[in-house]
Amino acid sequence: MKDIHILIKGKVYKFLVNSLIVLILFCIDRFTKIYVIELAQKTNISEIYLTSFLNSYLVWNTGIAFGLFSFSNELTYNLFTALIVLINLIIIYLVIVTKDFRKYFFLMILGGSFGNLFDRLYYGSVPDFIDFHIGNFHWFIFNIADIFITVGIICLILAELLYKKANDE
Repeated sequence: MKDIHILIKGKVYKFLVNSLIVLILFCIDRFTKIYVIELAQKTNISEIYLTSFLNSYLVWNTGIAFGLFSFSNELTYNLFTALIVLINLIIIYLVIVTKDFRKYFFLMILGGSFGNLFDRLYYGSVPDFIDFHIGNFHWFIFNIADIFITVGIICLILAELLYKKANDE
């Protein structure tokens, strides 16, 4: 009986830690988006020049990451939102079954994805505001959630490549 109690405590602890990580990432994303949206509403300025390579420029994205595949059709938008929910469920499953450090990369992706999913459901689009550019070449405008998702995916790819290489030797 004591072993079952310890096992349940361990699983509850892991669930709480994982949930806290996702919640912290979600809150960081929400805070930055709310700040930029409120600043734009108060000042009627949606573009702020920060440095020679970085601006804050608020745009509303109805597509997926980095403004790709923007949708004006409500059915298409809803189908992609449902697909994002399904992908989030798969990521939650991967968090549960992954026993090594890669779990934290999945949590990073999940925290960012929840941030953007919240915006899709609440606003009907995702506020993007980070405009990175070199001279006149501008990258896609993105947000903090996109950074979490991208870094998580890059880390997963690197982990897989390095793990495979280590096992091949």
